[in-house]
Amino acid sequence: MQYTRNPPLDEQMLLPDPLAQFETWLADARGAGMMEPTAFTLATVGADGRPSARVVLFKGWYDAGLSFYTNYDSRKGGELEARPFAAATFWWDRLERQVRFEGAVARVSRDQTRRYFDSRPRASQLGALTSRQSQVVATRAELDARLDENERRFREQDVPLPDHWGGYVLRPSVVEFWQGRGGRLHDRLRYRDDHGRWVIERLEP
Repeated sequence: MQYTRNPPLDEQMLLPDPLAQFETWLADARGAGMMEPTAFTLATVGADGRPSARVVLFKGWYDAGLSFYTNYDSRKGGELEARPFAAATFWWDRLERQVRFEGAVARVSRDQTRRYFDSRPRASQLGALTSRQSQVVATRAELDARLDENERRFREQDVPLPDHWGGYVLRPSVVEFWQGRGGRLHDRLRYRDDHGRWVIERLEP
């Protein structure tokens, strides 16, 4: 397959701030009709040095970083507590583009988590309360029974924010914009944080 949908990506075409540049590409991805343009692969490393990756959803900027939400007791949560660094990759096949982030990760404030949790559909709130993410469960029926119990328990009241659930923010020190070109000589332009100043560099494909 040859990548030919875009004109060459030149350094002069990029905005000075990688987060602003990302927003322009994300808007393009939304306009291209991607099923889930905010989905990205999050890679973490556990205390044993072994990497793992999964797809999560970008939930907006927080403190100059990417925010996402999860169960703190999940595998990803445990790995982020052990080694608070991660990498994130967005891939938009309809645009032949990807964006890569690398940086330190920290929890968002509890107030921010509560605001986001309160904005979620009730079914998603109940799911967060019910799931023991990444733990082994004997059957689906066991999980469904726990959900049914929580639905009954909180039928006449708001679903409480679980202590084990909340947000993280990945504050990037490196952001790479990749765009496909013919012959596999793709354009790769990287922003690197140099003591608070973003430096743009071209990488060979």
